[in-house]
Amino acid sequence: MNRPAGHGQLPPLSLYVHVPWCVRKCPYCDFNSHALNGTIPEDDYLAALLEDLQADLPGVQGRPVETVFIGGGTPSLMSGDFYARLFDGLARHLTFAGDAEITLEANPGTLEQGRFEAFRRAGINRLSLGIQSFDPGQLKALGRIHDDRAARAAIAAAREAGFDNFNLDLMHGLPGQTVEQALADLDTAMAFEPPHLSWYQLTLEPNTEFYSHPPDLPEDDTLWRIYSAGSDHLGRAGYRSYEISAWSRPGHEARHNLNYWQFGDYLALGAGAHGKLTDGDSGAIRRYWKTRQPEAYLKRLGSRTAGQQHLDREDLPLEFMMNALRLGEGVDQSLFTKRTGLPLTEIAAILSDLRSKGLLVPDRLQATPLGQRYLNSILERFLP
Repeated sequence: MNRPAGHGQLPPLSLYVHVPWCVRKCPYCDFNSHALNGTIPEDDYLAALLEDLQADLPGVQGRPVETVFIGGGTPSLMSGDFYARLFDGLARHLTFAGDAEITLEANPGTLEQGRFEAFRRAGINRLSLGIQSFDPGQLKALGRIHDDRAARAAIAAAREAGFDNFNLDLMHGLPGQTVEQALADLDTAMAFEPPHLSWYQLTLEPNTEFYSHPPDLPEDDTLWRIYSAGSDHLGRAGYRSYEISAWSRPGHEARHNLNYWQFGDYLALGAGAHGKLTDGDSGAIRRYWKTRQPEAYLKRLGSRTAGQQHLDREDLPLEFMMNALRLGEGVDQSLFTKRTGLPLTEIAAILSDLRSKGLLVPDRLQATPLGQRYLNSILERFLP
C-alpha cells in the first residue's frame, strides 16, 4: 500500500472547495451539481465546511496553501459575505501563501450589481467565468441560464471590479457547430483580452441528459478541423497552449490546475469534493472524497469523508503520467521521483519504447505532437 519512504520534500498544497448548488442543471453536466430548491443555507454550509476541515488538519499542519479553487455547481450563487466569513474561518487553521491564487467559478446568469466587488473584498483574486459560447442559439441548446449579452456584461463587470486575472471558459464541438462558428466564439472572447482561456470539447458523459438524448454533434473530421484551426488562431493571438484545453498569456497559467497536473496535493472541502494528500512520514499517497449529497453533507457531524483509496506502488506511474502528460511542455523527469517516491528506472523500459516510436521527447516526460494525438494509447502502457 505504501510507496517507498525516500520521498523527500512534500508536494505543494492546494485547497478545493465545492459549492454543489446551481440554478438549473445543464444537460451536458456530470459534476456534482444540484438544482436549487429554495434559498441556499449559507450559514449551515459554512459551519459544515469549517467542521469538515478539522478532520483534515492533522495531515497538512505547517504546510502553506498555495492556491484555492472554488468550483461547483455555481459558487457565484453564494454571497460575498459568505466567502469573507469562509476565508476568515479557514485562516484560523490554515496558513496561506502571501501570493496565494484564489479562484472562484462564476456563472454570468447569477451576477447582480456589486457582487464581483464583494467577492474581491472577500479575498478572491481570480475568476473563472463560465461563458461556454457567445452564440445565442448555442447557449439555449446548452441549457445555460445566461444569454450572450449577460456574458459580455459579466466580463465587463469583472474588469470594472478590478479583476485583471481571469479565465473565460468556452466549449467547442457544439451541436451543428462549424469551424467558422467556433472561431467566431474565440474572436469574441479574445476581444476582451482575457489572460487565460479554457477551450474544451463538448463530450457526452454518462448520467447526463445529453447522454440519454444526444444532440447532433459535429463529425470527427470537423471536430479535428475545429481544434486545429482554433489552436492556430489562439497561437497567432499570443496565447500559449500549456495544457490540452488551456491557453494563456505568459505568466497567467492557472497555478491551481498546474498543481493538479504536476501531481501536487490538495485538500478537499464541500459536498462531493475530491482530495489527494501525501503522508509526511511514510510518503503514502491517499485520494479521498466527501459526502456527495448536499443534505447529507449538512447533516453529517465531524468528518464528511465518505471514502478513500491509498494508492499502491503499481498505481503510481499511471496516476502521475495521466496528469503530467496533459501539459504541453510535460515535466522534468526528476519530478516523477519527487512526487511518487519511485525511481525513474521503474518505468525506464516503457519510456524507451515510447520514445523509439516518436511518442515522447528524449530526456523529459513530455508527449510529442504525435503523442498528444494518441495520449490514451500512451497512458495504457502505464496501467498496473
